[in-house]
Amino acid sequence: MSASRSSGITDELGPDEPEQPERDGADLLAALLDGMDAALCAFDGDGVVTHWNREAERILGWTAAEAVGRQGFAGWAVRRADAGEVEERLLSAMRAPGRQVHEFALLTKDGGRVLVRTQSAAVRGPEGRPAGVYCAFSEVHAQIDLERSIALSEALLEDASWGVVLVDVDLRPAVVNAHAARALGAGRTAVLGRPLGDLLAQGVEELESALTHVLAEGAPPGPAEVWVSVRTAEGERRRCWRSGFVRLASPLAEEPVPLGVGWLFQDVTESKQGEQDAALLRFRANQLHRAARAAAECEDPAEAAVVHLDFALAGFADHALVDRIAGGAADTDADPAEPVRLVRVAATPSGAPGPSVPAGTTGMPVRYGASHPAVQCVERAGSVRASAGVRAVPAERVREWAAARQWPADTVHGLCAVLRSRGRTLGVVTFLRGSGRSAFERSDAMYAEDVAVRIAAVLDLAGAVGKG
Repeated sequence: MSASRSSGITDELGPDEPEQPERDGADLLAALLDGMDAALCAFDGDGVVTHWNREAERILGWTAAEAVGRQGFAGWAVRRADAGEVEERLLSAMRAPGRQVHEFALLTKDGGRVLVRTQSAAVRGPEGRPAGVYCAFSEVHAQIDLERSIALSEALLEDASWGVVLVDVDLRPAVVNAHAARALGAGRTAVLGRPLGDLLAQGVEELESALTHVLAEGAPPGPAEVWVSVRTAEGERRRCWRSGFVRLASPLAEEPVPLGVGWLFQDVTESKQGEQDAALLRFRANQLHRAARAAAECEDPAEAAVVHLDFALAGFADHALVDRIAGGAADTDADPAEPVRLVRVAATPSGAPGPSVPAGTTGMPVRYGASHPAVQCVERAGSVRASAGVRAVPAERVREWAAARQWPADTVHGLCAVLRSRGRTLGVVTFLRGSGRSAFERSDAMYAEDVAVRIAAVLDLAGAVGKG
């Protein structure tokens, strides 16, 4: 083993003479240097290599015999263009207190390039003056990769503009970044260890199914869009999260041991709602176009009005009613004190699904009260929305609410749109939704008004109103 330069002095020992203590110390030093995991080398005050251990041999390929005695690293362990800077940085440790840390590239014996991190310090002579420099160095690829991983983890958990949640094998959050905590409507520590069902009112089953699949089978090939309802102090918020999943396993075990799932998500609610609204508008426009073509084939105006009603119902409401003003139409100058009387023209079956049917020609007024939404719609000449309640309502109360308005018993939401043509109010069309359906919104009212215009045009132009 030759980890250091020989002094060149030969001592002859007799058979009974003990070995010199200096030689024992040199061999011990060489053994210590060669047994260390870090690569070690040393320079004297002139920059000549004096020590070179086995780890240095392993990293760079140069043996101690090839390294010891060379002047610096120039031309063999460092490119000549970089040798001056590297030597200056290493030997500067003789003039500085403590250890100096540097990073630079060294050359291997086979011509490769290795990025190393060095720690160098001065070696003091007997009088305390700097006599040389020792240098410990190691490859930094693994360390840089570790630092990058740590930096990435910290950035994801602190600065990322999307949610990051580490879910353990029990499907409970173990680590949550700030963005995810805001999306879940709680603090970062408040969500830790809690079941997802405590945080989400809807969408929990779908999310937990995805997490379980990732734990068992691995990450899916692409992101998934999960609709959830988040519980907050202000109530439930419906959100759509575009989610990606990765399975986490321990890198220290021989067999992959699952540690949990990394769940990353972005809130895409606005864009998804925009897509849904655009698709809904296209569908409704197509329905109106198809209704117009089908109604053109009808000889009976009442039948044409029913065709418009049936096309409008698809995906929009569960039931529909068409009531006309008794005796014809109401002019804009009509006496407001005169009570509004409405006669049923057409209606969908209330007990079973099926197409709308004309109500006949009996001319008997519908017994609506003065506060009925249909009556208010005619009086205001504008759409009117009504609902049994925005939250869960007992079934008995819903039936009483619907019966008071002479609507089917399962009705929860109603929307009335006025039938107007050429400045005259002809009647009202009513759309009804049952339980499990959302309340009518402003966009629904606009669509109902479009349908009402078409039905009113059919009835008015054909003279059906006057016939009663």
